[in-house]
Amino acid sequence: MPNCYLVGAGAFSMRGLYPKAGDCVIAADDGYSALQAEGITPDLLVGDFDSLQMIPSDIPRKAFAPEKNDTDMALALAEGMARGYRDFVLYGGSGGREDHTHANLQLIGGASKQGCKCKMVCPGYDIYTLTNGTLSLPKLKTGTIVSVFCHGEKAEGVTLRGLKYPLTEATLSCDRPLGVSNEAAGEEARITVGSGTLLIYVMLQSIV
Repeated sequence: MPNCYLVGAGAFSMRGLYPKAGDCVIAADDGYSALQAEGITPDLLVGDFDSLQMIPSDIPRKAFAPEKNDTDMALALAEGMARGYRDFVLYGGSGGREDHTHANLQLIGGASKQGCKCKMVCPGYDIYTLTNGTLSLPKLKTGTIVSVFCHGEKAEGVTLRGLKYPLTEATLSCDRPLGVSNEAAGEEARITVGSGTLLIYVMLQSIV
């Protein structure tokens, strides 16, 4: 399936950002600057443009008033969904203001509940979403931290395989971090949730 890449103005990593034919790249406000630095031209600019120093005239854009209910990243996600995309990869969604990071986690969790596949790429880690299904992670280096959190009130039927600390048909809640700081066991990891939504962190470097 084609990907829709959403790029915000937070901490940026190029990891995996290789748009192909059929993909779409949407810059949320000053996310354009990160793309420009890497020589990538977005298909669309979205936002109130309160942080973008110079708005290019040769790229399609949708401008919004600064006084609005949605963040620029939320507007970018909505535009991608309106264009028919269901596989989203967010960049520049962490770092800086922690409330914006939290807002982006709410966005990808909500999109997952609507049937979308979402991933947020951060400089030191990736975050995957999973709703009512199974996610297979490629073989990770033994000891890689994998944390699994409930997005919403509860997630039922959570089963973890290929990790140091397995779970079987467990229930995770929003107020007890039972799934934090698990570890890859040197094989493919499989994470299943029967009912509910999970946010799955894969730490790609040692973070203290």
